[in-house]
Amino acid sequence: MPLLQPPRACVLLSLIGGLATLRVVPHMRASFAKAGLTGIDLNKQTTRRLASGELVRPYEGVAVPEAMGAVSCAVYLVCLFLFIPLPFAQPGVPAYSDGAFPHAQLARLLCALLSICCMCFLGFADNVLDLRWRDRLILPLAASLPVLMTYAATGGVTTVKVPAAAQALLGLGGSVDIGALYFVYISLLAIFCTNAINILAGVNGLEVGQSVVIGLTIAAFNCVQLARWPEDSVLVGHNLFSLYVVLPFITTSLGLLWHNWYPASVFVGDTYCYFAGMTFAVAGILGHFSKTMLLFFLPQLVNFVYSLPQLALIIPCPRHRMPGYLPATDQLALSTVDFRPDELTTLGRLAYRALAALRAVHVRERADGSVAMSNLTIINFVLHVCGPMREASLTRALLGVQLASSVLAFAIRYPLAALLYDVVK
Repeated sequence: MPLLQPPRACVLLSLIGGLATLRVVPHMRASFAKAGLTGIDLNKQTTRRLASGELVRPYEGVAVPEAMGAVSCAVYLVCLFLFIPLPFAQPGVPAYSDGAFPHAQLARLLCALLSICCMCFLGFADNVLDLRWRDRLILPLAASLPVLMTYAATGGVTTVKVPAAAQALLGLGGSVDIGALYFVYISLLAIFCTNAINILAGVNGLEVGQSVVIGLTIAAFNCVQLARWPEDSVLVGHNLFSLYVVLPFITTSLGLLWHNWYPASVFVGDTYCYFAGMTFAVAGILGHFSKTMLLFFLPQLVNFVYSLPQLALIIPCPRHRMPGYLPATDQLALSTVDFRPDELTTLGRLAYRALAALRAVHVRERADGSVAMSNLTIINFVLHVCGPMREASLTRALLGVQLASSVLAFAIRYPLAALLYDVVK
């Protein structure tokens, strides 16, 4: 038996980490502000506007410390650094006998921390240097290489299960080995996770809030798996590893969320978004549930697909697509982008007409032939459906969507999967 049960030790370190984040963040605000890492909350009455309601350029308002996600990153890493020896400590035994030390498990934990640490650094660099979008696609891939190499070196499976009905139809066995394509998939998963949180942002508490919900969903999934297959030592090891990675993340994020909730006294910055995304990617890849992980990102997947016309630039995309602000009522309203449909490419016109026909966007036509269309984010879609909302209410609504999608993910992962596969692990 280990000297200190790792799950209990992880819970204890996580609680300490959460309290430390809660206390340290306020003390670091002045240091970040002194370094020039500040931003202005555009959706507040303290931000100066013209009589027409348009923002004064350059922006004028209360400076809020930015990139404070670096604090939760640092506390998280310290928690896991302290945790490293605990799964391998043995009472009364000075060292493992020759060949008995679990090198693969230690390498997995160290490489997970290396990837997360790299992504924290790159996220902070993005906050300082304001990297280009193409850099934001390449850097997560570079940071995820230690995880991918560890997955390959430790014999990570590259097979995909085939539904029972499709086996006879396609003449396939129970699983298909897709080889290198599987590594392409998990590479894309790492890139997606690190950018998905960053795309669905712009409202106080949303980045951290959605990450906490996803983290809790992963922890719940791991606990369900441990309860269902307690005799499967390999599966138990994978899910315990995921718990060790996710539990400190949840508590440190909750400590940060306290200060980032409306009205936010700190901004988390790209540092936190990349940190959160890489943590989830590491848990899913090295915890061997990378396909299930996508189910926990349903709102982010929908947001990505919904945003594609603007991300692919077939419909004009402004630099910021955050909601607009109504000073008179202190509410958020959908933001729009102006363009002329006849100036779009053929693909752009098709996308615009499809979105308008499905009423998936708000469109205001003008006499000169131009239109004002709501920006393609699910934040704006919620405002399109529900109308203007106060910022805290909007955040709660979006987190409610995230929570509902987690329930749907469990329904897909277990009851629905049981209809398609003979054995659901």
